Parts: sequence; structure tokens; C-alpha cells
Amino acid sequence: MSKRVFIAEKPSVAREFANSLGLSFRSKDGYMEAEDTIVTWCVGHLVTMCYPDAYDPKYKKWSLSTIPFIPDEYRYQVIDGVKKQFGIVKRILTDKDVDTIYICTDSGREGEYIYRLVAQEAGVQDKRQLRVWIDSQTKEEILRGIREAKDDSEYDNLGSAAYLRAKEDYLMGINFSRALTLKYGDGISRVLGTKYSVIAVGRVMTCVLGMVVRREREIRDFVKTPFYRVLGSFKPAVYDGSDAITAEWHAVEGSRYFGTPALYKENGFRERKDAEALIEYLQQPIAAGDCEVSSVSRKKEKKNPPLLYNLAELQNDCSRFFKISPDQTLQAAQELYEKKLTTYPRTDARVLSSAVAKEIGKNLKGLSSLPMYRPYLQKILETESYKKIAKTRYTDDKAITDHYAIIPTGQGLNALPSLKETTAKVYELICRRFLAIFYPPAIFDKIALEISLGTEMFAASFKTCVDSGYLEVMEYSFRKKKEDTGEDPQQKEEEGSRQETGKVPAFVSSLRRGSKLACMGLEIKEGETKPPKRYNSGSMILAMENAGQLIEEEELREQIRGSGIGTSATRAEILKKLFSNRYLALNKKTQVITPTLMGEMIYDTVDCSIRSLLNPKLTASWELGLTRVSEGAVTEEEYLEKLNGFVSRNTNNVKNSNFNNVLQQMYMRDSQFYKKPYGPVAGGRKKTGRKGKQYAD
Repeated sequence: MSKRVFIAEKPSVAREFANSLGLSFRSKDGYMEAEDTIVTWCVGHLVTMCYPDAYDPKYKKWSLSTIPFIPDEYRYQVIDGVKKQFGIVKRILTDKDVDTIYICTDSGREGEYIYRLVAQEAGVQDKRQLRVWIDSQTKEEILRGIREAKDDSEYDNLGSAAYLRAKEDYLMGINFSRALTLKYGDGISRVLGTKYSVIAVGRVMTCVLGMVVRREREIRDFVKTPFYRVLGSFKPAVYDGSDAITAEWHAVEGSRYFGTPALYKENGFRERKDAEALIEYLQQPIAAGDCEVSSVSRKKEKKNPPLLYNLAELQNDCSRFFKISPDQTLQAAQELYEKKLTTYPRTDARVLSSAVAKEIGKNLKGLSSLPMYRPYLQKILETESYKKIAKTRYTDDKAITDHYAIIPTGQGLNALPSLKETTAKVYELICRRFLAIFYPPAIFDKIALEISLGTEMFAASFKTCVDSGYLEVMEYSFRKKKEDTGEDPQQKEEEGSRQETGKVPAFVSSLRRGSKLACMGLEIKEGETKPPKRYNSGSMILAMENAGQLIEEEELREQIRGSGIGTSATRAEILKKLFSNRYLALNKKTQVITPTLMGEMIYDTVDCSIRSLLNPKLTASWELGLTRVSEGAVTEEEYLEKLNGFVSRNTNNVKNSNFNNVLQQMYMRDSQFYKKPYGPVAGGRKKTGRKGKQYAD
């Protein structure tokens, strides 16, 4: 009797598949079995790449004479701790009675790699292998994935990209780490006072380290510049009892200060005496009543609901709201996915697919049983706005590669009481972001005034919400109202704030060009320029997603989005490794990231030796290359040839150069900024040695 096998990435997922199949399974050691169906599982990776000494014992000792090390044929081995489960899986997959294998590992590049390594090492042959690709773990989605499973050969390009990603990290890690450690590790050890130091290098890890070190040095070298702004208080010339409005002076053509070196930008002065001189100069027009409205503009402004969450945006918001790390956010999102509450978390897309958009009413109706969201869902279901979502910017098949955005499934709600507090809050973020796209835009009235006082001009603007639209949905239960305006206080101080929100004095709405005003007084507002902000764990994820550019404005992020540094599935783990290696330090309370002395010295070493590893755009280009392999636009052979050349060339450059003298000076310069070799860091203390993994990312 022929049998079919379902192989999942871990036991919990295997159980969901078994439950969805609706058969009477008997639990066995490492698998479950029904009459003609077996469900088994990996426990993450069962197979890994062999260390160099598996090719030849000579590679066990680190030596410049044995690198670059680039195998003609790569070798793999079963991971020691999971040999028993691999043996069970191998026996099942190669059983002569099994004719069909359903591949149910994670629907992505890494999940494909996990299965292919197992099949390769187990020697699977002459079996029908079908790929199950799903976006959630609901019963309906699992059964759909099984029905529509495609021959795994259709995912060969994705598999090739997965193998290449692993080879890339392996080759760069092994060769660059050995070369740099052998050449410069002793110099770092002398500064740290350690016996020896390993310089661990990774394609993505080193690039991220560089971003943090560069930012820290920008902050360190920053020189504050004071500036002085002049603010005026204005009321109607015929006082009507209204509160005064505040407007800010700025130099326009016709001003006595226009284009002069005394200015800081166009709305302030470099020295206080010039601001005082302006105030003295304006006393005459104030006394003469030479003050009127020069121009008025009124317009309505629409603010659309934001796009849905992908993993990077969710990690950024969770860092901002809850002060948790990207890794913790991913764990929460994974738990929600496994409990059927939300869709697949490791996604870069922020939109729905057209197929999902057609069926989105099911998700909404499922959520309507939750009291927190019921009022919003009543409006959505009554207006039937969800029926039009396929024709909006929130549905775009072209913007989706593997999976659509993270959204609630409307199912698994009985698991909500068991969620930890933070995980429940993450679920609320996802639900409210999802519901918002079915609401209309928020509408604001904006009034901008130009007020002339003699020859000088003051500006003020007012913004009031006249229709909250989707903002009604975004009242999070865990936040106080008006807790976070989303404004950047640093930018607000430097550029000045001509805009007032909230209640606007009554007389403003009646102002016209030529309306007479009275200046009630002038004051100087002192400020100073601020250095760039340090990255926090959330903003770093966004910067990685956008190839090293930290773009605060969400709409602009979407416009320039392309290939980033790392992937949604790996970015959190890369940061975690940098913390555990003690190259970066994470403040758990604020989530702010800073370099350690070790991290700065490694940056200097790489900057002298293999500078291209620190270039975010180059790192992103490698990721783009892997994407093109998965799309079939670049062959595996073409990519591998480029990779081998890059590794060989740069390894030999390190061997043939010597920057020890200049680096020792750099290391001593770095050390003056640190009281201890290592800063506080998430995780336990880690010894620095030559044993252990040499390749990462």
C-alpha cells in the first residue's frame, strides 16, 4: 500500500497538519501515523555544512597558507544533537512504500533549504515531492496548501538561492575571519588584555556593525551650534477676548537680514545679539501698529491609513511602543502565527494579494466576536468597505514575493487568554493596523498665515482634525491619548515650529489678507543643533531593510524600498549575534544600540583590509543577486563565480597587506572612549576564542 508523508519544520507545526487532515493518528517516536499517512518533522536544521577540517585535517589549524579555502564540492553533515530525529526522518522518507512527500517546512527560502538538505543527506530518490506553500496555519489554509501543492522542482531556483546564501556566508566567514584574526587578532588582544581574539566577520553582520560605529563617530565628532529664533505674540487689533497666536520670524526677500551671514537657516540667528537687534528694530512698527496679515491659505489635508505590517515595520513599532528587541517581536509574531491568530510573520510585503482581498470578509467577521474591535467592525461590515479593498493601494500582487502582509486571520481566538501581555499587545497592533485600511482617511483643516510687522515677516500655521477617519481605530488600549505625536523633537527645535495643533483661537478663522493685528510682544527662543540619533533596535531593522538608509517617513520608505541588508527572516538574528559577540551593546530599557571597544576595533580592521564589507549598498546588492537567482534571472553558476572571485581576491589582499602599525594607533584612539573593554550587553558573558562558529548571518 502506497503512503504519503508530510514533513514539517518542527513538531508544533506537524501537529497542526495532522489535526487539519482529520485522520486518526497514532503517536510514535518522532512521527505520527495513520493508515496511509505519516506526519513527521525536523527540529529546525538537521543538516549543516561541514567545517574545513572535514575536507582535510590540515584545515583544523588556522594558517594563512591554507586560505582562501573554496571547496570544489561542498560537504554536509547531520548536526550532532539531532541525529536521532534525522535517522527517523531518513527511514520514513526513503521507505519503499512512501511514494509522495509533502514538504511543509516554512514557506520561504530557509524552509526550502532545511528540507532540501535533509532530502539530500537522506538520499531521497524516485519520490513525488510536493511543496505546500501557506500563509497561515488555519485549517482552511493548510488544506488549501495541500490541494494546491506544486512539484518541488518549481522551487528549484529558490532552492539554489538558499544554497548560495549559505555558501556565501560560509566562505566569507571562514576565509575573512581566519585572515583578519591571524593578521590582526593579536593587536586587538593587546588592547583588550586577553590571550587571543577572534575577528568574526559576516556578509551582513559586519555591514551592520559598520553602520552603528559610523553613527557613533558622527555623534562623537558633532559640535553643537547654538541658534536663536524670534517669536511674536499676535491678537486682533480690535481685541475680541481671544487667546493670542504665536508666529515665528523668518527672513524673506525684503527683510533687512535676508541672505546675510548672521542667519542660522532662514528662521534664526547664529548669535543672540542679532536676535536682540531685530527685536529692538521691530519696536517702531509695533508702536505704529504696522502689523497685518500678509497672506492666508486654507486647505484640507487627507492622511491615509498606513500600509499593513511587514515584519520590519512591526519590529520597529514594537521597539518604539514596548521597548522589546526585534528578536522578541519575531518570537511574539511567530507565536501568534502558530496559534492561528495571524498570518506568516517573515514577510517583506505590506499589502494583500488580490486572491486574499476577495475573501477578506472572513477575517473581519471572525474578529467581530472580540468586544475591543466590535464597534469598528460594525461600521466596516455595514458600509461594506472591505468589498472595495482589492481596488485600493492595500492590494498589489506585484509588491508580493513570497507572502502578503501580516494580518489577523479572525481565527484561533480561544488562544487569546493564554497570551503573555506583550504578545497580546503585538496582536492588538496587527489588528488595529488591519482594520484601519477599511476606514476612510483622516481629514485636517490647515491654515497658514504670513504676518507682516514692518519690513519683517512672521509665519504661523494651524492644523485641526475635522474627521478622524481611520484614527478612530488607532486608539491603542495600552497607550494614553496624545502620548506620542510622532513628531521629531530634534527636528522641531532646529527647524522651528510654526504649526499649532488642537484648539485654534476663534479669530483665526475670520482672518483675511490685510486683517489688522496687534503684536503683544516678542521673545527670543534659544536652541542648539543636536547630533544624529543613535540607532535603536527598531530603527536599525528599518535601516537594514532600506540598505542602510534610515528613512523616518513611512510613505518615502515605500517609494525607495528595494533589496535590503539581510532578509525579514534573518535581521533579528544578526543583531542578536552582534550583541552576543559583544561587538554591539543593547540598552534593554531604551533599545538603543552602541558599539563596544571590540566592535570599534573590528570596524577599523575591516575598514583598512576589506572596506567593501562595510558598504550597505554593496551588501544589499548581494541580497539582490540572491533574489535574482530565485527569480531565475541569474544562474547559480554565474553567482558562484562572482562569489568565489570576491572571496579569493579579498582574502589574498589581506594576506599580502600589513596595517598593524596604523591599526595599533587606531585601537588606542578608540580605547580612550571606553572605561571597560566591553559595554553592557544583552545575554551572558562570552569568551573570545578561536573555537566555535566562524561563519554567520
